[in-house]
Amino acid sequence: MYMRTLVKRQPVFPAFNRFFFDDFFHKDADFLPATFAKNAVAVNVKEEEKSFLVDVSAPGFQKEDFKIEVNDGILTIAGEVKAEKTEADKATKFTRKEFVSTSFERSFTIDEENIDTENIAARYENGILQIQLPKRVKVENEKKVKAITVS
Repeated sequence: MYMRTLVKRQPVFPAFNRFFFDDFFHKDADFLPATFAKNAVAVNVKEEEKSFLVDVSAPGFQKEDFKIEVNDGILTIAGEVKAEKTEADKATKFTRKEFVSTSFERSFTIDEENIDTENIAARYENGILQIQLPKRVKVENEKKVKAITVS
């Protein structure tokens, strides 16, 4: 009611390369390239009496890995994790080094007239980022009774 229709936005659509058909035919009933699916996160939106709750499934992140912004009626939720893993065995002269990088970004259109953007709160617990969007309290104009004296 107070929130405009949520619009899912992915800022970068994957380029179609020569391996597109390999990705297309090897995905499990998903008709998007594998690189696109890797950057999507599941989101649930729930309306409560005084707020909207946006739950983002993001396991493996830390609270410092998230960036949440509201700009011109667009709520943007982004997360990025970068790690480096190194294994070495001097006896066999074996070295393996892996870089791990995971990121996502989701955007939603919100109605700033009905959402109190100054009091948006977020918390991260057990792999779920929960963002609370409080509804603005509407103060209806009370009818004031004015007594008029007859002179």
